Amino acid sequence: MGDQGIPLGAPLTPHSNSTSSTPEFSAVIACYYEEQSIDEFYTRLSRTLESTGRSYEIVLVNDGSTDQTFERLRSIFAKDSHVSVIVDFFRNAGQACAMAAGMAEARGRHFIFIDSDLQLDPEELPQLLAEFDKGADIVTGWRKERHDSFFRTIPSKLANAIMRKASRHNLRDFGCTFKIVHGDLIRAFNCGPFNILSLVDVIARAQRIAEVPVTHHARKYGKSGYTFRKLFLSNMDNVVRLSEEPFQILGVVCLALGALFCLRIMVEMLSPFSIIGNITNGLILNILVVAFLVTLAALAAIGEYVIRSFVHLQRTPHYIIREIHRK
Repeated sequence: MGDQGIPLGAPLTPHSNSTSSTPEFSAVIACYYEEQSIDEFYTRLSRTLESTGRSYEIVLVNDGSTDQTFERLRSIFAKDSHVSVIVDFFRNAGQACAMAAGMAEARGRHFIFIDSDLQLDPEELPQLLAEFDKGADIVTGWRKERHDSFFRTIPSKLANAIMRKASRHNLRDFGCTFKIVHGDLIRAFNCGPFNILSLVDVIARAQRIAEVPVTHHARKYGKSGYTFRKLFLSNMDNVVRLSEEPFQILGVVCLALGALFCLRIMVEMLSPFSIIGNITNGLILNILVVAFLVTLAALAAIGEYVIRSFVHLQRTPHYIIREIHRK
């Protein structure tokens, strides 16, 4: 019933199954300090999935919680045949890693994602499913009225603005985990411990996307895995993804300013007309400060690329599984 002792960093691959045993949906759930909420969440999610009349499985991943979360997952796994896989990490690796581990194990044709902290209502899944059945490749929730702290909502607004540019989709709430995604979109990225999937990348490669308003509640139990630092790093990840466009803009601006400078020299050689007035020491100082800041920003972006390339070449796994049980 269970598999343990998975080689550290070994890629995860789904077990072979006949087509008839492949469920239509895999609900992949990341859990972080959810010992107080996971039983209620599981009961509500399972009841909702049953009510849809679709075949499904549930994959639960404990993202390094040191409370009783994984013990609760063991109990759920033992009593429900639809809970096909439970995973436990050695230490907290982040929601993206937990979802990657779950997606690598999932067998379903399509994926359902939702947080397990009861801030979202599993009962609203049929609303997303109705849009998915209309032909959408991705259906994502939209938290119209959020009940998060100021330190969550402000970085989230910035992240949404960045992700709109990175994905070239004008979604209102990229950060809402409540989603249904076509399985082929997910599996094309071959996610695993060395390749963590970004849903921004998935959204960027989809055409038919629907957004559905969902209810959002204040967090009742546990603690959020998204600290201000993690939100900042997430924003930096997305800045790197769209950095090709800013560099292109910067190049065009520099070429335009260079052309303007050459034009100024030519005009002043032939005519008393001046495009820019007398160049003062203050103007030169301002130009030097702006040039320094632009150069520093460009070097920081280049440094980010270099570090990411180095880490990628080291083949260090983003997460390591302590324990895994499969049915």
